Amino acid sequence: MNLFRSWLMQPITDKETLVNSDTSRGDTSHSSRYDAVVIGAGQGGSPLAIALAEAGMKTAVIEREHVGGTCINVGCTPTKTMVASARAAYGARRASEYGVNVSGVSVDMAAVRRRKQEIVESWRAGGEGRLAAAAGLDLLRGEAAFSGPHSLKVRMTSSNYPNAVRSLVAERIFINVGARPSVPALPGLASVPYLDSTSVMELDVVPEHLLVLGGGYVGVEFGQMFRRFGSEVTLIQRRDALLAGEDPDVAEAVAAILRGDGVGLALETRPVQVGTDPDGQVTVTAETPLGRKTFRGSHLLVAAGRVPNTDALNLSAAGIGTDARGNILVNDRLETGVFGVYAMGDVKGGPAFTHISYDDYRILRTNLLEGGTASTRDRLVPYVVFMDPQLGRVGLTETEARERCLDIRVAKMPMSWVARALEVGESRGLMKVVVDAHTDLILGAAVLGMEGGEIAALLQVAMMGGVTASELSETVFAHPTLAESLNNLFKNWEER
Repeated sequence: MNLFRSWLMQPITDKETLVNSDTSRGDTSHSSRYDAVVIGAGQGGSPLAIALAEAGMKTAVIEREHVGGTCINVGCTPTKTMVASARAAYGARRASEYGVNVSGVSVDMAAVRRRKQEIVESWRAGGEGRLAAAAGLDLLRGEAAFSGPHSLKVRMTSSNYPNAVRSLVAERIFINVGARPSVPALPGLASVPYLDSTSVMELDVVPEHLLVLGGGYVGVEFGQMFRRFGSEVTLIQRRDALLAGEDPDVAEAVAAILRGDGVGLALETRPVQVGTDPDGQVTVTAETPLGRKTFRGSHLLVAAGRVPNTDALNLSAAGIGTDARGNILVNDRLETGVFGVYAMGDVKGGPAFTHISYDDYRILRTNLLEGGTASTRDRLVPYVVFMDPQLGRVGLTETEARERCLDIRVAKMPMSWVARALEVGESRGLMKVVVDAHTDLILGAAVLGMEGGEIAALLQVAMMGGVTASELSETVFAHPTLAESLNNLFKNWEER
C-alpha cells in the first residue's frame, strides 16, 4: 500500500470527514481538492511540497511573493553576499599589513547591491525551476487564509489571475509562512524613513552615519558590514551586552572586535523617541546610565527582532492556536492542535534559522512518508553569527550549564594562540568549550574566530559521535590547520 495512503487511513479520524467538515459549510463546487497544501515556498516548504508530490499526492504550494523564503530572498543569501563585499573592502584597507600596497579603496554600493541581487535571482530561479519540474505539484501565486480547519481561500497575485480568489480543500496543510522584521512601538518611528533588515540591502549609497537599534545578530552583522563599507556606525542596545544568550566573556569579546573595527557601541541604552533635526538628520533620544542622550545619524536601521507572518492567515477559522507573539503552537512532531495541520520553520517561533526549517522538513518527511518517529526533542541547534571573524555556536553555554547545576569543566583559549590564525593575520577572538566533568563529553561550544562556524561544526560532529575532549586533544590533525587548535584548547582548563 502506498505509504501516504496508509498514513491517511489512521484511525484517529477519517480523511473524508476531515474534508467534508469544511466543505459542508457552503457551496464547494468551485473548490479545488488536494491531498496536501503547503503554504509558503521557503527552505522547508519547497522540498516538502516536492517530496509529497513525488509520493503520489496531489499537492499545491502557495507563495505570495518569492520562492525560496526569507533565506534566499532577504536573509542568508543576500546578507552573506554583502558581508563578503564588506570583508573585501576590509582586506584591501589592511593590505599593507601583508606587505601589499593598495591605494584609493572605495566602495560602490550600487555594484555591491547588483552583485547581491544577481546571486539572489539565480538561487530563486533554481528553486522555481525545481517546483515547476515536479509532477503532480501546482505552484499557486497568492496569499492564503483559512476558511476552516482544512479549507483555504487564496487571493491570487499572479498576473494571469489578478485579484481572483480560489478555494482549496486539503486533507493535510503545512504552514511555512516565515517571519518579517519587527517594528517596535517607539514614539516618532512612524514619521521617520527608517530601514529594516530587508530595505537596508537596497541602499545604493554608503550612509554617512548609520544608527542601528538592536544588538542581536542582525544589528551586529549589519553594523560591522556598513562600518567596513565606510559608514560611521553607532549601535544602540538596551541590554548591557550584545547577543543576548551568549556568555558574558563571549559577548564582551564580540564587543571588543566591533570596537576595534570602529563601531560605536551604546550599551544599556533605551530608546524613547525618534525624530529628525532641522538639518534632516535622524535623531534617537535614549535613556543611558549617564542620563538622557540624543544620537544623530544620516540613516536609521531598526534591528529589533522578527515577528511571524500569521496575522493574515485567519487561524481562528481553523482553530489553530498561537502564543502571545503570534507564533503557531506545535508539538515536537510539528503538529498543531488541529489534526492534519502542521507548522514548520520560523512561524512556530524558536530558533529562526534556515537549517532548522530544512530539518523540520526532514522530520515531516520521515514521519509522514517513511513511517518514522522523528521529533525536535534534543535537536542540536548550531548557528553562526556572520560577523568577521565568525561566531560559531552549538549546544549549551557555560551560563546554561551552571543554571542546570551540571558539573562541568570549561576549556578556553584565545585565537592568538592558534598558529593558522597568526599566519593569516586573523587572530581576534576566542575558543570556549563546555565539557561534562564526569564523562568528558562536550556539552557546548563557542568559537569566535577565523572560520568559527566551521570549527564549531567540527565540535558538533564530536558531540554527535560521543568523542571526548581527551580524544580530541590527542587527535592528529594536519598542521597548520584551524582544527589543530583543538589539541591545545583542551589543555587550557579554567579553574573551577
